[in-house]
Amino acid sequence: MRALEQQELTGPEGLRVVDVAVPEAGTGQVLVRVGAAGVNFADVMQSRGTYDGGPQAPYVAGFEAAGEVVALGDGVTTVAVGEHVIGTGAGAFAEYVVMPAGGVVRVSDGWNDEQALGLTLNWATALISLRPLGRLEAGNTVLIHAAAGGVGQAAVRIAKHYGATVIATASAAKHDVVRRLGADHVIDYRTVDLTKEVLRLTDGVDVVLESVGGATFRQSIEVARRVTGKVVVIGAAGGEATISNWELNFQHPVHVIGQHLTTTIQQAPEIFAAALEELHRLIKEGVYPPGEPTVYDLADGPKILAELESRATVGKLALRPW
Repeated sequence: MRALEQQELTGPEGLRVVDVAVPEAGTGQVLVRVGAAGVNFADVMQSRGTYDGGPQAPYVAGFEAAGEVVALGDGVTTVAVGEHVIGTGAGAFAEYVVMPAGGVVRVSDGWNDEQALGLTLNWATALISLRPLGRLEAGNTVLIHAAAGGVGQAAVRIAKHYGATVIATASAAKHDVVRRLGADHVIDYRTVDLTKEVLRLTDGVDVVLESVGGATFRQSIEVARRVTGKVVVIGAAGGEATISNWELNFQHPVHVIGQHLTTTIQQAPEIFAAALEELHRLIKEGVYPPGEPTVYDLADGPKILAELESRATVGKLALRPW
């Protein structure tokens, strides 16, 4: 089968289209014919060897895909051959990928594979971070970083639906996209002092969706409301950052909450299951519309991941392997 292989941990330029054997579904797994594979910043981090626990080269890249189930491993009874599902599995940038049967979700009626991308990663990450962890409610103010990306766009829609005021960060060229989603304020993080601007608009935000890391993590801590503000950390695209127990006690008394979707699914499956139920309600209510990813051929993968790394992209990105 056709696949995109990371041959060296040198970044997106280390990716090559190759021919490899079709994998087989093991016990508790399904084999999926990939209709579309989602591109995520974690793919960039894996390509450079900076993703914690990430694969060692060479490996077939990608981990999010939607497509048709074509074979079942032993013991699988929750899904049938011929159904279209969305889920995660190592090696998704390929014509076929193996996924754990317990982690796949059926594609919503009337949606195609491309439109379903993001359900179990972008939307579930945003919802879990804002609601059960961030305790977001009507009247709150939320700061959403990287608001023009896949998770960011979902978070803006979710926060507005539940009655929050949204402050979003994005580069200037992406402001119109974020405003159309409903953001009340959009800040260009490259040209404005983020801490000063947020504190000019508010006396501190109730929830920060922190996906950037690096120096931005410090700013997120600074703008969270004292005592009750929550900073939910979902990524580290800009590098590692720290805060000490002394600072949390005396200088920045805020809540810092880590959220990694794979860990949430494994350690708190009831939270993930409840989030999926809520997402299906949001789909029925029209809050969560069919996705509109920008889709590229598999061979364009290196170029697209490089653009994602340089923050030149907007919204959900996908690769089509066929």
